[in-house]
Parts: sequence; C-alpha cells; structure tokens
Amino acid sequence: MTVAQSEKQLSRIVLKGFKSIAECDLKLSRLNILIGANGAGKSNFLGFFRMVQQLLDENLQVFVSRQGGPDALLYFGRKTTEQLEFQLYFGNNGYFATLEPTQDNRLMFAAESFWWNMSGKREIGKGHFETKASRGTKTRIDDYILPTMQQWRVYHFHDTSDSAYIKQAHRINDNTYLRPDARNLAAFLYLLRENYQKSYQQIVKTIRLVAPFFGDFLLRPSPQNKEFIELEWFEKGQDIPFKAHLLSDGTLRFICLATVFLQPEELQPETILVDEPELGLHPYAIKILASLIKTAAKQVIVSTQSVELLNEFHAADVIVFDRFQGKSLLRRLDEEELEEWLEDYSLGELWKKNLLGGRPSR
Repeated sequence: MTVAQSEKQLSRIVLKGFKSIAECDLKLSRLNILIGANGAGKSNFLGFFRMVQQLLDENLQVFVSRQGGPDALLYFGRKTTEQLEFQLYFGNNGYFATLEPTQDNRLMFAAESFWWNMSGKREIGKGHFETKASRGTKTRIDDYILPTMQQWRVYHFHDTSDSAYIKQAHRINDNTYLRPDARNLAAFLYLLRENYQKSYQQIVKTIRLVAPFFGDFLLRPSPQNKEFIELEWFEKGQDIPFKAHLLSDGTLRFICLATVFLQPEELQPETILVDEPELGLHPYAIKILASLIKTAAKQVIVSTQSVELLNEFHAADVIVFDRFQGKSLLRRLDEEELEEWLEDYSLGELWKKNLLGGRPSR
C-alpha cells in the first residue's frame, strides 16, 4: 500500500458533547499530529477512541461506570449536555451513534446506525445499553467498517516503573496484537521473530540506532513455566541476558514505539493512535520516531508536547487544540497561511512564539 490514505481509515469525525469537546467536525488525513496546552483536550480526544473500543466490545456500561458515570463523560454533565453524539466517516461510509444518560447513571443508545455511500442508512436500533453493531445489518457495510474500528487502540507507554506490566512475565500466547501499554511485548516480539523475521530484524536494527549498546532480544518460554515469557535482552557483544528493568525508561519506551510502527503491515490497525510518544526520549530518538511515523503505511494520530517532534512535520499534518471558556476548539493548520513564516522559522519555533495557538491562555 502507498502512503495515500486508505478508505478504511477515518476520514472525518463529528463529535458532540464528549468531556471538554462540546462540538467538533474534523477532517483527518493520513498524518495527524495533535498539539495544544495541558488541559486543552488532546487526551479527551484520544479518550474518545478508547470509549469506542469499549463500546464495540460491549463493555460500554463498565467503561461509563469506571469513568465516574455519564456526567463525567458529557460536556459539563447532563444539565448542560443532554446527549453524546458522534459520527465516524470512512470515505463515503460511516457509523453514527447518539447516547443519552439515564437516571440510573448509564448511557443508553438513543440511536445507532450505519451509513454507506453517504445516502443509504441502516438503523440498528434504539433504547439498548450495549451496541447491536456486531449483530450485523445484512448489508455488508458493517463487515467493512467494524473490523477497522475494533482494531483501534491508544498506545501510551508511560508506565516503566519496576512494577509495570511490561517488566513482568506474561502468557506467551497473548500475541494477537500489541496491547496499549505493551504489557505483552515479549510475547508479541516472540511471534514476530518466529513468523515475521523481516519485521523483527527491522525492529532490532532501529533500536540499535537509538541504543547502540543493544544486541538483541532473548525471547524464550520461561524455564519454570513454558506458558509464560518475560522480556530479556543481550548487550552487544555479550552473552549474559538482562531483564527489562535494566533498560532505561527511554530505551524501553522506544522499543515499544519501534514495535508499534514496524510490526508487519497486516498486523497493524488501520489507524495507529499514540499519546505523547516523546516521553523520556533523546532528541535523536525523537527524530528517528518521526521518520517511523512519516513512513508508516497506516493512518497515524499522535498527541505530543514535543517541539522537536513537531519540527519534523508539515503544517498540514498538525491539528491544534485550544481551550476557550471551557470548550476544546480543534482546527487543522493552513500551510498557505504560514508560508511566509515558515521561510524563516520552524513549526516548533512558531509554536513557541504562540503563532500557531495551542498555548496556555487566560
């Protein structure tokens, strides 16, 4: 596949009444770099994708409860926002839903439907508490859209503490996909080494660009229990294996990111979402990360606070989040409007000068 955007990738999102996002109508391209001040709404935007995955797994009410009830999800609660509405477009096809709060603190589907060719509408139902999307519409449109949405995962590799799941032993057969916190990294890398050698070697070589001391992974079933595996690695030129806790936080996070972007294309979700991937990374590692993002075959949505990462992209790739009177305002940068500025300054410099927006404001 070329770098052109696939029709299975999200082309437009209309979202109303979700957390700080009172309303947005945003077109998405193949590359989408989200910037903004702390609290501007970037995490809320990515959190919506987490909600959709839980919704499609028929865990919506569990998700709502864990978030603190409907009032924690609706823009300033139900007294201000009566419904949470979203429309997801994939080219000319789409999935629409409207959710309403109930007196027993659940979210109920007031409407749920699929659209195709922007003209045909297939109502799934209303008054239900878990999605009926997986039951099928007999139109094949759900077969086209559903698998794409079900693959969405927001990767965030912030927890690299000693107790982090990624540093613990886990089941070796937990390898269908890389989990959002990479807790099954060893099992997934084991799968790649055994079945996708080219991708595995590319991951190892890329890690060495950032961590020249890195030799290779030691991926093996645990000697104590063959059903489990733990992340181990060799230093270059050595044959004594080390555990994951002897990797620096930045190195471990970069390993996760390299695995996300260099896994075989057939295993990648159509849309890759990553929250603040620059955490703990050296500027050179950020530059390598940017090249992975830019050359990805799939759609990428990345939230960042990094000037170094922003500098690696074009203005047209950037979506700015501002917050005004409690509302998150989203807009894509216009490259033509910035053309003269970009002759003398980088995007990051313009951001720091507060010429792009996305900065703290009173």
